[in-house]
Order: sequence, then C-alpha cells, then structure tokens
Amino acid sequence: MKLQGKAHCFGADVNTDYIISGKYKFKTLDMKELACHVMEDLDPDFATRVQPGDLVIAGRNFGCGSSREQAPLALLNAGVGAVLAPSFARIFYRNAINTGLPVVECDTSGISAGDELLVDLENGVLRNLTRKAETPIKPLPAFMLKVLGDGGLAAHFRKYGTFNID
Repeated sequence: MKLQGKAHCFGADVNTDYIISGKYKFKTLDMKELACHVMEDLDPDFATRVQPGDLVIAGRNFGCGSSREQAPLALLNAGVGAVLAPSFARIFYRNAINTGLPVVECDTSGISAGDELLVDLENGVLRNLTRKAETPIKPLPAFMLKVLGDGGLAAHFRKYGTFNID
C-alpha cells in the first residue's frame, strides 16, 4: 500500500477537539459536514485546501483527548490519505485503523508544509520527493494493511464475516 500527497503540518499534542471541535461533533453525525470543519481551530482554511490523498504531518501524541471516532472519520471524509507522527494517542490510533485511516509512526521533523511525500506502508519507507530524502517508518503488519485496504474494521467484517488475516 503506497500513499502520495502534499504535507499539511501541525504540532505536537493535537487533541481530538482540535481535529473536530465539540461544537460540531455533538450537533451532527453527517461526516461530510464534519469534514468541512476539520482542523479549523488550528488552521481555519485546512478543509478548503486539503486535496484527496494529502497527508497530515504532526508532532508527538497526535489524537490525544476524547475517544470518539468522529476525529479520524472527519479526516477521512476531508480527503486526508494518512496521518504521520512520531506517536499517537492509543485510542486515536485504534479508531483510525478501525475506520480505515492509515496512521504512520515516524520522524516528521524533516517535513515542511507543502512537501510532496510518498509513503510505502508495506516496505516501511517515507520518501520526501520535494527534498529527495528517505526516512524509515514503522511498517504496518500485514493484517493491518488488509484491514486498511478493506476500508477499516467494519468494512473488513462485512467483507469476510469475521476477522480474516490470511
């Protein structure tokens, strides 16, 4: 599984209320509506600038805070292809995989906003095409790649009727 897109950079400790504010996530379950407001407390124009496949780049502890699945779903519905960060809040990481949003643990210090990136999840390589640099990433296990390829855990179960890791 390979992902390619432009980098949108954020700092450390981006909590789920910064990803999608509570003033929206408690008013609607419409993910298209939530996607219009994703990351707006940190970058008011993010939802209008992000293109399908673009990548969110962050510092450590991305997704801390509440455990609601609206955060990864809002990112997905905004077109975000993956989130790259040195570390993730545990519940966000799980919710992201469950909903089909790739999350990549890696050093993000050499990435700038606008850099064009290629992420090879299977082989554990991040290529910064803008800077002509390569960084190792923590490769995802085959079963997680399969779940992501199926569109998340619920879609995986609908497809196979069980948790199929073969």
